[in-house]
Amino acid sequence: MKISGMVMIIITTLLLFLITIMVTMDVEFGWVFYLTCFGQLMVILMVYKVLTDQYSTDKTFEDFYEDRPIKRDQDL
Repeated sequence: MKISGMVMIIITTLLLFLITIMVTMDVEFGWVFYLTCFGQLMVILMVYKVLTDQYSTDKTFEDFYEDRPIKRDQDL
């Protein structure tokens, strides 16, 4: 099973939120420590996965941001 970069981001984010919740609920230090170490490994793996993911787009810097497109002469 191949996991995409976006799925790795979601998994890592949920793990780090879980660690934050565990710290606020005073969970035993050992659990928090080992999950934090695992979380750091997940961050490294996530960065590697995102950088090596086979993603391509036809957007360029001229397209600016997708949430606020720039009107061009050709679009009028």
